Order: sequence, then C-alpha cells, then structure tokens
Amino acid sequence: MSRIETIYPADRVALREVGLRDGLQLVKKFPSTDAKQRWVREEYAAGVRHFEVGSFLPAKTFPQFVDVRDVVGTVASLPGAHGIALALNERGVNEALESGVGEIASVVSATEEHSQANAHRSRESAIANIKRLCELRDASAQKPLVNAAISMALGCSITGAVDPKEVLRLVDKCLEAGVDFVAIADTVGYAGPKQVGEMSRAAVKLAGSRPICIHLHDTRGMGIANAAAALDEGVRILDGSLGGLGGCPFAPGATGNVVFEDLVFLCESKGFATGIDLDKLIAVRKILRDEMPNEQLYGGMARAGLPGGNARAA
Repeated sequence: MSRIETIYPADRVALREVGLRDGLQLVKKFPSTDAKQRWVREEYAAGVRHFEVGSFLPAKTFPQFVDVRDVVGTVASLPGAHGIALALNERGVNEALESGVGEIASVVSATEEHSQANAHRSRESAIANIKRLCELRDASAQKPLVNAAISMALGCSITGAVDPKEVLRLVDKCLEAGVDFVAIADTVGYAGPKQVGEMSRAAVKLAGSRPICIHLHDTRGMGIANAAAALDEGVRILDGSLGGLGGCPFAPGATGNVVFEDLVFLCESKGFATGIDLDKLIAVRKILRDEMPNEQLYGGMARAGLPGGNARAA
C-alpha cells in the first residue's frame, strides 16, 4: 500500500480540519502556541486525524504562523495523526521539509487576476512552482505528500465565472507535475450544489486512481449542500474548520470555511463513518472562545446538538 493510500484510504472519507491554517488567516487575535497545541490534542482525542497546521510564510506578514514548527511537532507526536502545511515558494518548501511535516500544500489560482493578487505570479509560474516542489519532495529523505489546491475553481470574486475546462486543465497540469492529489477550492463560496457536483465528477474522472479533495467556504450558506454534492460524485477528502473560521486575505468577500462539526454530521448521516465523536469535537470550541472571544463562531451542531439530544450554546 502506498503512503497516500495509508493516509487517505480510498474506501473511506478523510476529513481535514483546516482551522489552524485557513481558519486563522483573517482573525484579529490568534491563539497562543499552547492553545494551538491543546486544540490539536483535544481534537485528536475526539477522533480527528488530519490537521492543516499553518503556513511557511514570512512571519512579518503572517505572525499567526510563526510557531508552525511547534504545531507540526505536536501533530507528529500523536500516533496516526497527519499534519499539513502550506508553502508558496522554494524557501517555504525547504522550511516545510526541514520541519518534517507529513504533507505540503501549495496553490494554483484558477484565474490570472487572483494568482497575481494572492501569490504575485502567473498561473504558469505557479505550475512551475508545483513542479519544483515535487522535485524537492523527491530529493528529500521523508518524501511528504504534496497537494495542489486550485483556488477560485468554482468562481472568482475578482473576475466572476470560471470556465470549468480551464480548471480541469490546471488539475491535469498539477497531476502531470507530480502532485499526490489535487484539491478543488471554492475560495469565496461562489457555487451551488449542481456546479460543485459537476466539477467534482469531472475532476474525479480525470484524476483516476488519485484522490480529489474539496475545499469549501460557506459565504452563501451552500457549504454543507456543496459538500454533499461532492460526496455523491466520489470525492472522499473534505476540508472544514472548527466553528467555520477562515477566509482568504487576498480574495474580496471571503468568509469562513464550511463548519467542520457540521461536516462530520453530514458524512455520518450519509453513511460515511468518520471516527469522530461530535460531543468531544464541539467541546473544543471553548479554546476558540477563550483565545479569540471577539471572533464569530458558526455551526448548526453546536447550536442545536445531535438529534434527540440537548441543545448547546454556540
């Protein structure tokens, strides 16, 4: 069995909690290192196994990720836990490799305008960057997984509608460059279930034996419906953030990710075992409330509780 099959088995759903990275991009106050480590450990105790822990970006611009190596180490200390970190250039990739993180994520924008705003490079340059990342992975000792996310894949708040054929061209280019899998990202919550389903079906077919991930934002309240559409079309890796935190700082109108707790309930209700205890997971929100008291937290499960149970305070 290959490493990717071990980390992301094809016969089950893998839910990735991205709150520690995407979730902290727009917050005005962020958790201490100790709180982040408790966040990981308590979610792990609830059954979460996939954690996006931060970015290897300049600390001056993104001080919330200055302790990313510490959080990588916390995930690595937990049996069966898998850490993911973002790197957008060769310097960041080398730092990620030195950290020993299990997976390195990078980004290719579906539109030229967002590519320039987000990474100050063309899309073709971003593809070349992905190829270089894969070369560095292959030359490394630990050979982490590599994924490429196609941001603004379902609509761009800068340019508007995005041609699905162009997105699939970029998916194919990333696979050709050597990534282990590709994520389809609705960066600003542009799409509805029909569009997400069609894109998911096409991407799953194109990727063949390699998995496809769906990364959704809940800008227009379509996050859970879109996740259901992706599941129906064979997507088995899904991103969400605790309390619905998140948003891209270089995408006008960006709001939080699909709520991770609600995503767990969706998967369980559709017959996909997640291994996650929802009561324990919801309890982790206390760390967010204590550390970031002015941040709005979202989620139907936290508000209403499991069917037949007692309602909870959000």
